[in-house]
Amino acid sequence: MSRILVIGTFDSVSCAIGERLTAAGVAMEYAAGNADALQRLRLRSFGVVITCPETPVDDDLALLEEMRLIRPGVKCIVLTPRSTPEEIIAALRARVFACFSEPYSVEAIADLAQSAASSSDWRDEIYVVSARAGWVTVRVNCQMLTADRLLTFARELNARLPSDELQDMIRALREILLNAMEHGTAFNPDQTVEMTAVRTARSLVFHIRDPGPGFRRGQLAEGGIANPLEDPLEHIRRREEAGIRPGGYGVLLAGNIVDELIYNESGNEVVLIKYLDRG
Repeated sequence: MSRILVIGTFDSVSCAIGERLTAAGVAMEYAAGNADALQRLRLRSFGVVITCPETPVDDDLALLEEMRLIRPGVKCIVLTPRSTPEEIIAALRARVFACFSEPYSVEAIADLAQSAASSSDWRDEIYVVSARAGWVTVRVNCQMLTADRLLTFARELNARLPSDELQDMIRALREILLNAMEHGTAFNPDQTVEMTAVRTARSLVFHIRDPGPGFRRGQLAEGGIANPLEDPLEHIRRREEAGIRPGGYGVLLAGNIVDELIYNESGNEVVLIKYLDRG
């Protein structure tokens, strides 16, 4: 596992992240600021750098360019007080590892940084196919860590939504994304899933496509989505009888969160729609 550099010695968020990493046994150091971070990178290798929570995205991306001149493979987790969709798209194009804005989740940031410090060959995991404010299409390889990274960007792109509504939508997206990676590719990192996020005036739409053969509608009888309300665990018995491992909760959960969940004919593409203005 590589070392982690946390920028911000006097910031409470940075200190809390460092304390959590230290408690987990991760080798880490603090940098007083960007200049100090560059100097430390010249002196020794760091696999992950977490930016100061008080700096804007533009400053962090400029810092990342300088850091890569010193350590080309460094992973950068951007923390910023606030962000715009244009800034998050710029971060995606710059191959930032992940983005977080206020309110910060110290646990989520530290856990992702720890995973980043253990990973390699990550730079091509998220490929931007097309991106502008309101429409972003990416192609990602099928690993759990890649999904976690992608969700940080999806959250930031829609950060202006009410907190509860945003968390529900991200939870639904995560379930469908992992379902595509698991059942479409068996988490094969050589395979990719494509996701498009569209924000309209009154809705939030996600389209996910995996390269797998899909499923037959009858197969949903073995999943949680097909359970009668009076017996929510019926699918477990059916899957045991069919020799299939337990599953189906992800689709069921997502279907209960979004307003519409639509699969294509073969079952390897799905659209999630959440209406933002019910009036």
